[in-house]
Amino acid sequence: MGSAYQFHSWRVFVVVCALPCVCAVVALTFMPESPRFYLEVGKHDEAWMILKQIHDTNMRARGQPEKVFTVNRIKIPKQLDELVEMESESGNPVSKVFFRIKAETHGIYLNLMKCFNYPMRENMMRLAIVWFTLSFGYYGLSVWFPDVIKHLQADEYASKVKIHNNERIEDFTFNFTLENQIHKNGLFINDRFINMKLRSVTFIDSTFRNCYFDDVTSVGSFFRNCTFIDAFFFNTDIDESKLIDGTEVVNSTFTHNKTGCQMTFDDDYSAYWVYFINFLGTLAVLPGNIVSALLMDKIGRLSMLGGSMVLSGISCFFLWFGTSESMMIFMLCLYNGLSISAWNSLDVVTTESFPTVRRGTGFGFCNALCKLAAVLGNLIFGSLVGITKAIPILMASSVLVGGGLVGLRLPDTRANVLM
Repeated sequence: MGSAYQFHSWRVFVVVCALPCVCAVVALTFMPESPRFYLEVGKHDEAWMILKQIHDTNMRARGQPEKVFTVNRIKIPKQLDELVEMESESGNPVSKVFFRIKAETHGIYLNLMKCFNYPMRENMMRLAIVWFTLSFGYYGLSVWFPDVIKHLQADEYASKVKIHNNERIEDFTFNFTLENQIHKNGLFINDRFINMKLRSVTFIDSTFRNCYFDDVTSVGSFFRNCTFIDAFFFNTDIDESKLIDGTEVVNSTFTHNKTGCQMTFDDDYSAYWVYFINFLGTLAVLPGNIVSALLMDKIGRLSMLGGSMVLSGISCFFLWFGTSESMMIFMLCLYNGLSISAWNSLDVVTTESFPTVRRGTGFGFCNALCKLAAVLGNLIFGSLVGITKAIPILMASSVLVGGGLVGLRLPDTRANVLM
């Protein structure tokens, strides 16, 4: 961490991020196909073998390996190819394609409408509210947390700025780093700035006369309403973007200017800080995952869902008192650890709330609401960074607590037999 290779090699970063996707694709080749899909395409024997494998695995886990797999009744869905032939006796390939698209689209629409019909309407509405509120609060705060921490860092850094007024420096060599300083009404005569760095340094209403700049890097530094007279710049990154607010350059020379980004980890520690904060927040979900895996069947899906959301909302409220960087990071980890249990239990409750013929559609609709809420949360919470803490905290707390209370009204699916 901090080397030039890691900082500049974005290609390696992208490849590393893509590796889990590649591993998932490879792993999918070792997973059995869905028995329902085999039934739909007429491969009944393959469906039978997979169902038998599932049955035998479950019975061994229950300590009953001798139990024999039997099927009393199988309802085989009508194959889509048969519907196509019914629609077009000639079996024209083009008409088959159009009819398949039409039939699939109509089937999805009917399935979605059935999710909102009695007796599933109330549960579907409650699930939609819980998905929306949990996603809105979670993803909104995920954007807000790092930016607020970065804002606190910037405020602390700005509070330590050193201000120099009316200084006169003549025939002096600057060969060291200047950082977090403001120079007002300064006069620099016959000075040499050699092999040095300016980090967050601002010169205001200052004059540079017969000064020599060689191998100077200025990160976050500016010259406001300054005057350069008979100055010489060699191998620097000082250009018109740094000379602002009426700065004048008189009889001065610029040669071999630096190009590209001159920032390094030594110059700006926050370059990877946002990733480090997200790493800590992600690491904090491990205890929540373990707890939800061990206790979900014991304390119940709804208790875990509602309790986690309510506790997450309460933990958000204490962000009001977060005035330091370390406290905000601690609250981020606490929030992520509590909310992950809600996500896990919500996935289980949603899966168990729908019959097989509607499960994919219902779960997909809830996930679509989740993504919509995530976009809204990012936009709304991101726009409030640096303006106020009250609105994001109250909004996240109320949304999460309200969603948790709605989640407690869902039916308990722990003893449900999946249909």
